Parts: sequence; C-alpha cells; structure tokens
Amino acid sequence: MGHQNLPDQPEWLKNHNPPPGHGRGNPKWHKGMKSPNPHGRKAVLGMARTEMAKLLQDNVGGVMEKQIEKALEGDSAAAQLVLSRVVAPLKASGERVRFSFDPTLPLSEQLAQVAVAVASGDVPPDVGQQISAMLSNLANVRTTEELEQRLTLLEAKAVNP
Repeated sequence: MGHQNLPDQPEWLKNHNPPPGHGRGNPKWHKGMKSPNPHGRKAVLGMARTEMAKLLQDNVGGVMEKQIEKALEGDSAAAQLVLSRVVAPLKASGERVRFSFDPTLPLSEQLAQVAVAVASGDVPPDVGQQISAMLSNLANVRTTEELEQRLTLLEAKAVNP
C-alpha cells in the first residue's frame, strides 16, 4: 500500500508497512464485488413498530384506565406513571433569604459574610453556594473592567507620551 511516499507522514512512520488486510471495514470485501446481501435488510422491524404504535393508539384509553385502576389499588409504579403524565414536574424556585450583608465591603469580606450566614443556619448551603458563585462572577467582571481601564490608560500614554 504506498504509505511510505506520503509527504505528510511523520519521520518515525516512514518505514512502517501495515500488515495486509489491515484497514477499515471487512478485509474480505473489495471494491466491485457482488453484494453479500442482494435483497437488503428486511423492513420487518419498521413495520412491527408501526403496527405496535397503531395498536397502542387504538387502545390508549383502556391502557390508561387499567393504569389508573392499578394506581388506585396501591401500585406505586402505576401511580408514578399516571402522575408523571398528569401533573407537571415541580421546578426548583429560589427562596428569599435574609441575613446581615454589607455590599460596600470588599468581595472577600462579602464572601465571608455569606459563609457565616450558612454556618449559622440563616442561609441554606445551596443558596449560599449560589450567592457565592454570583459574587465570584462579579469579581471576574470587575477584574475584566479594571484591566480594560488600565489597558486604555496605557494605550493613551503610548499615543500621547
């Protein structure tokens, strides 16, 4: 297989000769050969799915009635299935918290205030984590703004020495 003459091969691969039949696909197959499956894949699976879907659609009312009946008899799996289709899932909602917080302090001290509020039980840990993440994002934004201002001043000095 003339792999040795390729210009973009690394130096360490120039003397490599792959074993015969090595490559993609079945080594017994070659270009122009007669198809090993001349009639193609059978479409039975597609038809079976279609028939099952039609059968289910025709009987969906009965299936639901049976599931509701099982749920009312105490089958927890049936109840879970019925409720998952009827009741919308609950979404997490952020709760309001109140704790001693001074936004005029440096960010490190603000984070310390959040940690104290979590430790004292005034703020749930997950909410404290969210507040800390927001303060961290704020610190990143402030850093970027400060760097931008410093760069603008340096460029102004370079233009007007």
